[in-house]
Amino acid sequence: MALCETCTAANMRAASIPRSTENMVITQKNRTSRTATRERRRQQLIDATMKCIGRKGIGGTTLGEVAKEAGLSQGIVNLHFESKDNLFRETLRALAGEYRTQFDRALARSGPSPADKLFALMELDLRPSICQRSKLAVWFAFWGEVKSRPTYRKICDESDRYYDDVVERLCDEIITEGHYEHVSASAAALALTSMTNGLWLSCLISPQSWDRHEAMAAVATYLANVFPKHFKQ
Repeated sequence: MALCETCTAANMRAASIPRSTENMVITQKNRTSRTATRERRRQQLIDATMKCIGRKGIGGTTLGEVAKEAGLSQGIVNLHFESKDNLFRETLRALAGEYRTQFDRALARSGPSPADKLFALMELDLRPSICQRSKLAVWFAFWGEVKSRPTYRKICDESDRYYDDVVERLCDEIITEGHYEHVSASAAALALTSMTNGLWLSCLISPQSWDRHEAMAAVATYLANVFPKHFKQ
């Protein structure tokens, strides 16, 4: 009888272990599911914010309009971001982060030479995924606010600094390879940055006359004039 009772107790303990483990797995799955849902909601609201800013600018965008665009209640907006300033700041971070991801991917997927990498970055800036009026409108809206919004300025400065440093480094490596004695890496990088910014602005304000292939041809012409041993017109 004692033996049977011992076996029964052992079986009960053994049976309880899988149930406990199963409960832990279920709890973890539920937690993961809630986290995923929260992230989807945040991204949904950020996407809606970009659309609203693209149409009405920063000053004309309200939390109510963002909620309506996202198909959610304004209470959900407040739950995830607490304030309009927080929502806009995170929207700018998301926009800068998306660009950074594509920037790094373009570098990784390009050819091994500095000329290959520089050209890949110039092509990136004119791709439809980057150079599209809906996104450019948001970029320029935030850039227009950096003077009075230190938080926006910090995010934009960090993004610009990373871009400028990489482009200048690539220009410097090309100058060293080609023995371009009278070319300044910082001046060439500044010219390329100013050119792409200007082309973005043209795309935004003059979409009827703007042509992506002509824009890329203008960049290629500049590169060929400055670095003729590395780029051809």
